Amino acid sequence: MEEKDEVKVEKKEDKESKDDRIKKEIDNNSSNNKKNKMCSNFFTSRIFLMTCTFILGAFIMWGLAVTINGGVFHKKVYSENVKTTTLEETSDLKNAINNVYESTVYIEVTDKMGGTTSGSGFVYKKEDGKGYILTNYHVIENGSKFVITFTDGNEVDANLVSGDEYYDIAVLSIPDNNIKKVATLGNSSNIELGDTVFTVGAPLGKEYMGTITRGIISGINRTVKVNLSSGNYLMEVIQTDASINNGNSGGPICNIKGEVIGITSSKLVGSGVEGMGFAIPINYVTDIVNNIESGNKIERPYLGVQLVDLTNTFALQYYYGITISSDVEFGAVLSLVEENMPAYNAGLKVGDVIVELDGKKVDDVSYFKYLLYKYSVGDKIKVKYYRENKLSEATIELTEAIKGE
Repeated sequence: MEEKDEVKVEKKEDKESKDDRIKKEIDNNSSNNKKNKMCSNFFTSRIFLMTCTFILGAFIMWGLAVTINGGVFHKKVYSENVKTTTLEETSDLKNAINNVYESTVYIEVTDKMGGTTSGSGFVYKKEDGKGYILTNYHVIENGSKFVITFTDGNEVDANLVSGDEYYDIAVLSIPDNNIKKVATLGNSSNIELGDTVFTVGAPLGKEYMGTITRGIISGINRTVKVNLSSGNYLMEVIQTDASINNGNSGGPICNIKGEVIGITSSKLVGSGVEGMGFAIPINYVTDIVNNIESGNKIERPYLGVQLVDLTNTFALQYYYGITISSDVEFGAVLSLVEENMPAYNAGLKVGDVIVELDGKKVDDVSYFKYLLYKYSVGDKIKVKYYRENKLSEATIELTEAIKGE
């Protein structure tokens, strides 16, 4: 019996021992599983964090790269644009200025009373031991002595060849050994709105001679009214916003090649007006300069009449005793008709109001002259006029001017 009990005890101990081992194994497995799970979670979280960090970093680096490269790209494009426009144009402009600069001159004019005025000009021709200088007529008008100063300071006396008041053009001559450069004349019919131009002159006098101003062509085929000693007259001009001041008159206005396309002549000055300068187209000058060089007076057609603006009712009524119907709204009134002259021979009389010349409207006296002087001696023109509110027409053959109208 005792032996059986021992066996039972052993078995019981063996059973407990086996259960303990199983439990321990389960606990160990559970512990290992927890550790493995914790390790797995830890590594998974770390990998996720590292992945996010990497992606975020890559995104940031990409953004920086795009920004930097974009900036460089834009900077490069901007730089190239500057080079191809501003810098290249500036280089062209400098070359153009060099082409004409030494040909420009300052002109000091002394009148018979000892008074002095000044303007600008430029050498446009060199021939037979002489150099020829173009300037405005109003620069040399009434002058008896003319002194030319070049941009290098060299001075020389000049002779007046001739000039024309209506074209506002005059020519001076000097010995050609004083000339370093002759300006190139361009073609004013080729200019377009927005073209870059520059002027060279002596605004406000000798102290500022050789001044360069730059601008664009602001208008073409403009007409401006100028006050001449013989009365008002219209001129066709080029308009520019390049700065033009007193003393610039007679100087060149040039294109980007340095070719002279006009002669600066006047500036529109008034309250609130800025940047409106004018120049005589060089093509007008080349049409008549040969006559001026030779000293010949330019022939202009003549009608043999005196004219008064229709709007000048005071002069018409009190000086000439002429009353015009209010139905006539524009035109030039004949205040004098010379006998045996073209207008007289065509049947025109004092008090007639010319309103049209060869199909072109005549606004006033200055516009009538502007239209008339486009014709030549010997031409025939059709003139429409009012006489006592009746519109009539006459054909007039133009003769040479004996005196200014």
